[in-house]
Amino acid sequence: MQEQTRTLAPFYDGWDNYQRLLIQALAPLTVEQLDLKAAPHLRSAGVIARHIIGARARWLYLVMKEESADLLELGKWDDKDQPARSGEELARGLQGTWQVLHDGLRRWTIADMDEILHDFDEETGIDETHTRQWVIWHLIEHDLHHGGEISFALGMHGLPAIDL
Repeated sequence: MQEQTRTLAPFYDGWDNYQRLLIQALAPLTVEQLDLKAAPHLRSAGVIARHIIGARARWLYLVMKEESADLLELGKWDDKDQPARSGEELARGLQGTWQVLHDGLRRWTIADMDEILHDFDEETGIDETHTRQWVIWHLIEHDLHHGGEISFALGMHGLPAIDL
């Protein structure tokens, strides 16, 4: 039974390093540099970074019910009407959402992974259910996928990419 009360932190070692590298790549960039795209029809590095932050914040606040004062505002960062952000601002947004994730991984236990969470989509009226494990995995794959897009876009323009 002791295994069921063990926290998740050791299972997700490495995600924190990826987070650090993503911040390291974005923080020194200007708004103009963050406006760079891999191709004209794709999103810019800055828009993708805002999407990572917004998605994390929404999943944490709306689905995982994590109560952090900043999450509700950060969850809007990838809305179409939001302003461009500097690398420093993006770094703060990533750090803010990461801190909530980090705290959760230190608090959630193996037994918590089976908890059923609800994601109600107001536009479609559909109530989806996910386990906490699925949501955590989704956030990891989302970070990795979009972090790769950012790295590719920056590298194409001669800027330092995420240095794994």
